[in-house]
Amino acid sequence: MTTSASTLHTYEYALLQAVPRPERGESVNVGVLLYCRGLDYLGGRTHVDAARVRALDPHADTEAIAALLDVAAAVCAVPEPPRSDRRTDGALAASGPGAGEDIGRRFRRLTAPRSTVVRPGPVHAGLTADPAAEIDRLLKTLVLPL
Repeated sequence: MTTSASTLHTYEYALLQAVPRPERGESVNVGVLLYCRGLDYLGGRTHVDAARVRALDPHADTEAIAALLDVAAAVCAVPEPPRSDRRTDGALAASGPGAGEDIGRRFRRLTAPRSTVVRPGPVHAGLTADPAAEIDRLLKTLVLPL
């Protein structure tokens, strides 16, 4: 089945990298973030291969790395409330990390350069009709072991 150009939407993605010893600059891909403005999609998929991370640092805390990745995925998963609900309290108020923040802004915050054990790589662009399938493809291609 061929997808027509009119159904394709631009997306941006960045890899999440584990850098167990930031001073050495060595990294392992452990996740991917994908933002598609045209389809109001922000997603994060992660996978920590403990053996690959420990190959860079035998003392790496892979559980802490996984916890940091869980936070990034949680920030992606917060539903964006309708604009009229952003300043409300109670049941209509969004909660959790990134609550009340639009998904484009969350993506920019998650992909801002930083020097930590989990950091984003550069942002790349592509075209897709299905961002959820695309992020799964990127995870399989760029993160999961061969």
